Amino acid sequence: MNPIKLLKPVSNRWTVLISFASLAGISQMLWLNFAPLISYLKSHYNVSETDINWLLTVFPLIYILLSIHSGKVIDRKGYRYSILIGGIFMSVFACLRVFDSSFSILLIGQIGIAIGQPYILNAISRLVVDWFPKNQQATATGVGTVGMFIGMAFALATTPYLVNHFGFQQSLIIMAFLTIISTLFFFFVGSPNQTPVQETDIIPSFRNQFTLFKNKQFILLNIISFLGLGVFNGLTSWIEQILKPYGVSSEQAGLVGGSLIIGGIIGSIIIPILSDLVGKRKPFILCTIIFPLLLTYPICTRGHLPILLILGSMLGFFFLPAFPLLLSVTEELVGERQSGAATSLLLMAGNLGAVIVIAAMQIVKGDHSTWIHSVYFVLILLFICCVLTIYLKEKPIIFDEQYNREI
Repeated sequence: MNPIKLLKPVSNRWTVLISFASLAGISQMLWLNFAPLISYLKSHYNVSETDINWLLTVFPLIYILLSIHSGKVIDRKGYRYSILIGGIFMSVFACLRVFDSSFSILLIGQIGIAIGQPYILNAISRLVVDWFPKNQQATATGVGTVGMFIGMAFALATTPYLVNHFGFQQSLIIMAFLTIISTLFFFFVGSPNQTPVQETDIIPSFRNQFTLFKNKQFILLNIISFLGLGVFNGLTSWIEQILKPYGVSSEQAGLVGGSLIIGGIIGSIIIPILSDLVGKRKPFILCTIIFPLLLTYPICTRGHLPILLILGSMLGFFFLPAFPLLLSVTEELVGERQSGAATSLLLMAGNLGAVIVIAAMQIVKGDHSTWIHSVYFVLILLFICCVLTIYLKEKPIIFDEQYNREI
């Protein structure tokens, strides 16, 4: 007896999307849960800060390595298969982290979790196309990415609390339990809405995925993703060091980072909805670049916490919705048949940008006492993004008056 067939009558587009969003959020939680514990982990395992940083940087590095393969799996086997593979990897290796015997075990656990991440996150475009009409896809993608941002916020805000009140190993047990529950939730609810794509409709080889780069608009989207996600990760990674010369403590910098994510959660719901209502993507993508271009310098050169919290919320509100909008434009550009491969390449470009921009900001900072030169550097990158976005072309969105695919 197939449990998916039994539960399919109660599945609809929103429950499927929520089941994906919860698992995507867990992946981000497991990635960033050690970010606020660097000092604790250094003393707990008697390792250096460089060693601890590997717990975080292994994720974008592995994402770059596996992003293309995950896209091939999504297009050939379906998004459900790919997401469950990712969920199983995360569940197994989240449980491995519970054996708090050495730093090596912890790092192996992070590597295993990182392997699962692209097989989950890269599936969002295919899932949204399967369940939602064209004039709701940006909204649905926004809701899916909100789950990721909630996972980030949960990791940064609650991990220190859990460790202080329950202990380190018990906190890892709680996170492993949440991972297993989220994987099971998607297993029972995340059923596909259409028959599997036939083999003749699939990109047949690894090499042919790169035919997407014959499309100049797709190249443009990848460059924007490279720069945009690079700037976002660079700012969030170095925000504590950037604000430190202005008298901002580590705890206060954490609050600023939290305000950015909270603003991004709200913006990732509102702005894609407006984009769907208007039926256009490009003007809203421009807004998600122009406003951060105007807000980045003020937020990186102030020391007054209330102002920083306001600016951080505004920056997140306008910056983070660029992610779901870019995913929607990508799917609309290449079509459903290649959406898995296209999303994988787009996110691979974004993670590559994260690795390079984070390193470049530190190099540009050099021996200077402040990070102002690095701030100028990211402003230049945002300006380039803005110029490139002007050259984007978007297809008109077809408003489906009736959409009968929902069960």
